[in-house]
Amino acid sequence: MKDSEMGVASAPSATGPRRTRVSGIERSVQILDYLQETARPATGYDIARAVGAPLSTVYSIVEELVARDLLSRNGSVVWLGPKLYHYGLAYARDLEIITVATHEMHVLSREVGETVQICGRDGDMMVVEAMAEGPGHFKVTSRIGTRVPLNWTASGRLLVAHLDFQDRVALFRRCAKASPTGRATVDPVALAEQSDEALSAGIAVQAGESDYAVACVAAPVRNNSGDCVITISIVLPEFKVQEEPSRFADAVRSAAQRIEASLGWQFRQ
Repeated sequence: MKDSEMGVASAPSATGPRRTRVSGIERSVQILDYLQETARPATGYDIARAVGAPLSTVYSIVEELVARDLLSRNGSVVWLGPKLYHYGLAYARDLEIITVATHEMHVLSREVGETVQICGRDGDMMVVEAMAEGPGHFKVTSRIGTRVPLNWTASGRLLVAHLDFQDRVALFRRCAKASPTGRATVDPVALAEQSDEALSAGIAVQAGESDYAVACVAAPVRNNSGDCVITISIVLPEFKVQEEPSRFADAVRSAAQRIEASLGWQFRQ
């Protein structure tokens, strides 16, 4: 890994700006991050161009990651490898919050007869961390691992609500994107205000913003500092929320409170 394995800055040039070297570990992380963010297999050339690394360096690192099952190869493209899944399972076993939340997720799904998800934040994106599918014919497109812009979802607004108002405005200004339906709010100030309102109410609802005829009713799970660390949400047909808004709001809010109680979190405004 000539790009460089030491990961230290090179000496400044007398004729130009100082160049820095990048460690093999950092390049490996860049490759994994790129594949996760794009959510599709890629060629070595695509990766090198995206992360700004020499093609020879990327090819060398990719070969090592494939050999260790951290990447998998299919023809000319590579994708995330099976060992990453095993790492994730090991990590999840020690994550008490996910264990508790997953239990309540299944309880809530049986109670309301709909799909329920646990969602978290990864930078500018909301991520589906766990899911219990409802018993009916209604199916949702978002599965475990799905990443969508924060402004598309009810959960996304809750997950950043603990940030200072101006920090939220700056965040949404950077990451807000138009949704497939065209109904998701993109104005950063409006999103920051909606985020405040949702956290104060302990509930957030979006309908038809990310998918046509699909709604989401989410509640924040807050730690002792009041931060929303995850959300629990019901994903269901839009017409059902219109018919029984309080039923779903009360159910998901109660589920969030049970998660907080199980974890010993007792934040009070």
